[in-house]
Amino acid sequence: MNSKDRRTAILQYLKAAQEPITGASLSERFGVTRQVIVSDIAILRAQGEDIIGTPQGYLYNVPEKATIRQTIAAVHSSDREQIREELYIIVDHGARIKDVIVEHPIYGEITASLHIASRFDADQFIDKLAAYKAEPLLVLTDGLHLHTIEVEKIEALAAIKKALAAKGYLAVE
Repeated sequence: MNSKDRRTAILQYLKAAQEPITGASLSERFGVTRQVIVSDIAILRAQGEDIIGTPQGYLYNVPEKATIRQTIAAVHSSDREQIREELYIIVDHGARIKDVIVEHPIYGEITASLHIASRFDADQFIDKLAAYKAEPLLVLTDGLHLHTIEVEKIEALAAIKKALAAKGYLAVE
């Protein structure tokens, strides 16, 4: 299969997928190295395809049904259990966590896609932090960070903020 045909097949595969697909599984499926897949994804993005990389793998960004999107400010330590608890609070109220954002003094705004919609997703994220001995972005800002979240009902936003505030995780607005 030539590179153009492979990229077309990768795009079709991502569009049909219901869950994120890892670079490793794409490389195995198409019989190329993971670096070739990274290159293919970069080329597809440059061609205007809305492919995002999440901690769980690549995902074609399909517009979701009508949602309410808001950015909330949170603050807590880098303790993984506090991070897990914060994520659980948000997803337990039916929200999807699109990203995490921090304001770096040199680089400006740094945004990382998360796409966490369940406790399972949250656990996978925490497990990857541990496995890679990685620090969460909030270490750059003494715990202050933003999350873009999406909910289907406005009441869920108020409930999320109330629950985060009760734990001391909601930054003072």
